[in-house]
Amino acid sequence: MASEVQGKSVPMEEASFEIASGRGRARDDFDDDGRVKRTGTLVTASAHIITAVIGSGVLSLAWALAQLGWIAGPTVLLIFSLITWFCSSLLADCYRSPQGKRNYRYKDAVRTHLGGVSSKLCALAQYVNLVGVTIGYTITTAISMGAVKRSNCFHRNGHDAACGESNTTNMTIFACIQIVLSQIPNFHKIWWLSIVAAIMSVAYSSIGLGLSIAKIAEGPHARTSLTGVTVGVDVSGSEKVWRTFQALGDIAFAYAYSNVLIEIQDTLRSSPPENQVMKKATTIGVLTTTTFYMLCGVLGYAAFGNTAPGNFLTGFGFYDPFWLVDIGNICIVVHLIGAFQVFAQPIFQFIETWSRNRWPDNRFVTTEHVINIPLLGDCPFSLFRMIWRSLFVIITAVVAMIFPFFNDFLGLIGAVSFWPLTVYFPVEMYIVQAKIRRFSATWTWLKILSIVCLIVSLVAACGSVQGLIHSLQDYKPFKIS
Repeated sequence: MASEVQGKSVPMEEASFEIASGRGRARDDFDDDGRVKRTGTLVTASAHIITAVIGSGVLSLAWALAQLGWIAGPTVLLIFSLITWFCSSLLADCYRSPQGKRNYRYKDAVRTHLGGVSSKLCALAQYVNLVGVTIGYTITTAISMGAVKRSNCFHRNGHDAACGESNTTNMTIFACIQIVLSQIPNFHKIWWLSIVAAIMSVAYSSIGLGLSIAKIAEGPHARTSLTGVTVGVDVSGSEKVWRTFQALGDIAFAYAYSNVLIEIQDTLRSSPPENQVMKKATTIGVLTTTTFYMLCGVLGYAAFGNTAPGNFLTGFGFYDPFWLVDIGNICIVVHLIGAFQVFAQPIFQFIETWSRNRWPDNRFVTTEHVINIPLLGDCPFSLFRMIWRSLFVIITAVVAMIFPFFNDFLGLIGAVSFWPLTVYFPVEMYIVQAKIRRFSATWTWLKILSIVCLIVSLVAACGSVQGLIHSLQDYKPFKIS
C-alpha cells in the first residue's frame, strides 16, 4: 500500500507518520499505541461534551414540559440527567481493555468487553443515530437561519405579516459550509471548533432564558398546570398520550452524547488517566447542561404555558427585542455548524478506515497529499475523503429538505438511541468488566434500570413516529414556510 507525501510515493504507514508528525520526532512525541501524542485536556473534553449535549434539544424543552406539566416535567429532566451521568461514567472506564489497550471507538470498546456480535449491533445503533443527528442539526440550523430573516420581516411589517422563508435555501447554505469543514481530517483537529460551539450554546440558552424571564415579568402569566396540556381544552385524550411519549423522546435527545464519548475520550492525554479526566468532564458537562435545561425548560414553560412552541427561539413566542432574538438564532447556527462536525467525524473515520482495510491497494482510497495552506500550514488532503464526505453532507441535506419536522425528528432520534447507546451497552460492559455475579443485588438493579429505560425508549419512539405520520399528512416538500 502506498501514498504520496509532498510528491513522493511512500508506504502508507510511513506516509501517516510524516503527515501526522514529520520525520525526526522523538519517541516521547508518541503515545503508548504509536500514535502522535494526544493533547486533549479536561477543558477540551468538557467543551466537546457541552457542544454535543447542549444542542437543538434545549429549544424543545419548554414544549416538552408543557406536555408533562410541573410535576413530571422537571422530574423527568432530572432523572434523564442522572442516568446519563451514571452510564457515561461506566462507559468512560471501558476506554481501555483490562490489558490496557485503547479502544478508539465505541464499537471497539463493545467488541473488547462483549464480543463481535454486540459490536456490530452497537455500530449499527451508533451510526444510525449519528446520521440522524446530522440530519436533525441540518433542520434546526435552517430553521434558525430562516428565523433571523423572519424576525426582521416581522419587525418591519408587523407580527401578522406573511413572512415566509425557504428552509431549502438555508439547508443548501449550511451544506456548503459543512462540505468545507468536513475536509478537517479528524477529531483531534476540531477542538477549537468545539470550544466556539460550546460558547455559542451557552449564549443562546442564556438569551432564551433571559427572554423567558422578561416575558414572565410582563404578565399576565400563561396558563400552566401540574399535568401539562389539558385534555378537552388543549388536546384530545389520544393526543395527550402521544405528545407525552414524544416529549420523553425530546428529553432523551437533549441528553444524548454517549455515542461520541469514547471518541472524545480518545483525544485526551495519557496522564492523568483518561477515565478519570473523562469522568470529571462528564460531571462538568452534565451538570452544566442540566442547569441550563432546568432553567430553560421551567422558565420557558412558565413564559408560554400549555401553548409553548416546539422551538422557543424560532417559534416566535418572542418577537422583541428582535435584535436579541436574531443574536440567539445566529448563536444556534454557529453552534450547530460545530456540533455537526462533532457527530459527523466518527462516521467519517469509520467509513475511511473500513475502506482502507477493504481496498488496501487502491490508490484512490489510500493516497494522501500534503498541501500547504496559508495561515494553516501543511494539511493532509485526500481526493477520496473530499468526494465521499461531500456526498454524505449532500445526502443528509436532501433528507432534511424532505422531512423538515423539528420536534418529531428530534424525538425519534432520542428514542431510538437512548436505550442501546446510553444505557444498555455501558451497563453490560460494566457487568463484564467488574465481574458482577448474576442475580446479585447490583446485577439486579442494573438490569432493572436497563429494562425501564428500554420501555421508555419504545414508548417515546411510538410517540415520535405518530407525530411524523401526522406531520406528513398535509406536508409538501421544498415549500416556503
